[in-house]
This record gives sequence, structure tokens and C-alpha cells, in this order.
Amino acid sequence: MRRTAPRTETQQADTLQGVAREQWLQMYEQMIRIRVFEEQVNELYRSAKMPGLAHLYSGQEASAVGICQALRPDDYITSTHRGHGHCLAKGARVDLMFAELLGKTPGYCRGKGGSMHIADPEAGNLGANAIVGGGAGIATGAALSAKRRGSGQVSVCFFGEGALGQGVLYEVMNMAALWTLPVIYVCENNLYNEYTHYSEVTAGELRARPAAFGIRCAEVDGQDVRAVYATTRRVVEQVRGGEGPAFLISNTYRFFGHHVGDVNRAYYRSKDEEQEWKGQRDPLAIMAGWLTGDGIADVGTLEEIERRARAEVASGVEFALAAPYPDPGEVDQHVYA
Repeated sequence: MRRTAPRTETQQADTLQGVAREQWLQMYEQMIRIRVFEEQVNELYRSAKMPGLAHLYSGQEASAVGICQALRPDDYITSTHRGHGHCLAKGARVDLMFAELLGKTPGYCRGKGGSMHIADPEAGNLGANAIVGGGAGIATGAALSAKRRGSGQVSVCFFGEGALGQGVLYEVMNMAALWTLPVIYVCENNLYNEYTHYSEVTAGELRARPAAFGIRCAEVDGQDVRAVYATTRRVVEQVRGGEGPAFLISNTYRFFGHHVGDVNRAYYRSKDEEQEWKGQRDPLAIMAGWLTGDGIADVGTLEEIERRARAEVASGVEFALAAPYPDPGEVDQHVYA
């Protein structure tokens, strides 16, 4: 099932005028870094080196990168159980990410948060969340704080289409609309609520949800980082300018299972569907084709970017494996309830 952005190519080109070559290459490198990072997460799970499960972001890289590139360093995000891509796109370090996944002391939460609870407040990342829609209140609260302080910051709340069944999302959207808060609700629609196609459990049109609160909505092809960045930059400008909250639907697809243990997916989606998305809608291939086709970069440059990302990730894994575990005596520290 293919989704495309409602804006025309001409409109996107107008919005993207003035974007430097270095920024496009940075976006590509961020996307490659996320893909390779997730490959290693899967390998750590398969080799029994990582405790628990992880939910891979592979296939959705353009969404996180395109959105976070449109933000200021001090802007906020909240993430999801499938949050590695958001964390990395907002500036998290690969080595500290791996340390957190392995439960090691140098991790962002001293190894106590694990895959689904990574937070990096210094980079504006207010945390991933294992609760579906759990970041909605946090992001909206951050937006309220930003407005009261007059800081000009924007808050972005990432969630999947499954969160459209959570009441808290509608409570905070109502508040954000009433108080004209600088928050963007980003629905990353990867088509599946765990093992069920969203059309089977989500009534009505997705765009109708924000419309009910008078919140403007944009929809974008989440596999094309140019479209995501162009749309997000425009929306961020409006929200930062005091026009109130916005809702962004990023239509995307997770290449693998709901989590790393979900290996055989044939009972809820076909292999043909997966291969179509991987073969025709891979965000890395789409961007690489554009970069080389428009003469922005040659194949050698892109290969060097990938080599650099793989070296960084390999070094990060080595660092995390060698890092110490937290002392058992601090089990009750850094815990808030």
C-alpha cells in the first residue's frame, strides 16, 4: 500500500531552495547510520548479547531524519518503543546508545532504561516510551513550558498509528488547540498496529482526527526525506510563529517485524508486500538515486559515507560490550515514581 505526499514536486522544490549540499549529505549519513545501527541491534539480540527485545526502525529512516533536520538543537522530541531512529536523528551518540541497550553504565540512562526508554534531555530528547502514546502528554507539557517561557522552542511528539486508539492523545490535542501550543503531533503510519493492519482497528480517516480539534494536518511520503524535510520545515515555521499545533502524517513502512523476535510475519502480511517496499520504497535507495542523479554526490562519496557509518557503529558496539554494568547498590537511584 503506497502513500505519497499531497504536495507537488514543484512546491517541494520551491521549499527546498537554498539547502546546502552538505546538509543533504548529512541527512544521508544520518539515515545510513540509523540503518546500520539497527542491523547491529538485531545481531546483538540474535547473539544473545542484548537483554530483552528491541523494535527496529529500519525502513522508516527518512521520517525521523527529515523531521529532526527541520528542528533547532534546543527543540524537543518525545519518542516511542520504536525510537532508536528518533534518538539518533536528534543527535544521540552511537556508543552511548549501544551502552544503554546493553544495560551498561555509560548509557544515556546508566543502562536502566534500555531500548524503549532512552532519553537525552541535553539534545532535547525527552525520552522514548514503551507505553503507546505515552509521550503525548510529555511533548504537550514541554510545549506549554516553551510558550510560557517565551523560548521559541517547538515540541515534536512521535507516535505510531496505533496510538490513535489512545485517549490521552485526544486530551492533549484538545489542550494544545485551546492554548495555541507550539507542538507537532507526528503520526508515523507504518501500516501495522503490531500484527494488525491499521485499517482493521482504526475507524474513519486519519486526517479527520486533528481536524476535529481545528488542528491543521499535513500528509507526506515518509520514504522520501526531501518531502519529509520540506513539509516539516514549513510546518515548524508556522508552529514556531505562534499559529498553534499541527499534525503530520508520515506514511512509511517497517521493513522487519514488530520486534526482533517477530521473524515469521507471513500470517499478518505477505512477503510480496515486504519485498515491494524494500525493493521500490527503500528511503536510502530513493535518496541515493536522487543524490547521484542530480549530481550532488557520486557513488564513491556515498560509499565513503557508508564506510564511515559502519566504522562508527562497529566502534560503538565494541565500546558498549567492554563497558561496565551499574553497581547493584544504585538500583534505587535515578528512579522517579
